[in-house]
Amino acid sequence: MTKTITIHKLDAHGHEVTAYPTRLLERGSNWLRVEGSFDRDDVALDDWMVRRNDRMVEWFFEDRWYNVFAVHDGVSDALKGWYCNITRPARLGPADVFAEDLALDLLVLPDGSCRVLDEDEFEALHLSPQDRAQALAALSGLKALAASRQGPFALPSEQSAPA
Repeated sequence: MTKTITIHKLDAHGHEVTAYPTRLLERGSNWLRVEGSFDRDDVALDDWMVRRNDRMVEWFFEDRWYNVFAVHDGVSDALKGWYCNITRPARLGPADVFAEDLALDLLVLPDGSCRVLDEDEFEALHLSPQDRAQALAALSGLKALAASRQGPFALPSEQSAPA
């Protein structure tokens, strides 16, 4: 039987922005990996695009200040890249994940190149100095993982164990 996990994306103040169903692929002691389909209108990030029905393999962690989405083309299933959200550590329940998004994002392309996104939105947030430092440390850590192809950035993208 397939286990459904509902992902609840929250803003930095803990208010729900959206919720969507996914399928549990794997669960560790402090993380999980789910799969879902992008069910919203296409989103363009310069020359990179997430389209309706793209397949998303998503990692959430209770002890890390980020989550990672491997984005696969909805038609060819080719890896398009990884979209990383800087967040407070996720709250992982038996059937729900709650992740507080801190606006700062990292796009990692299959060739390993990275783009930091939404820095202005992150700067505008009223965060404690500790939360801001944790978020920036998470961004730095994600860049290092991506550069070394570890964790969710290992190819193939469905690698299960986090680094």
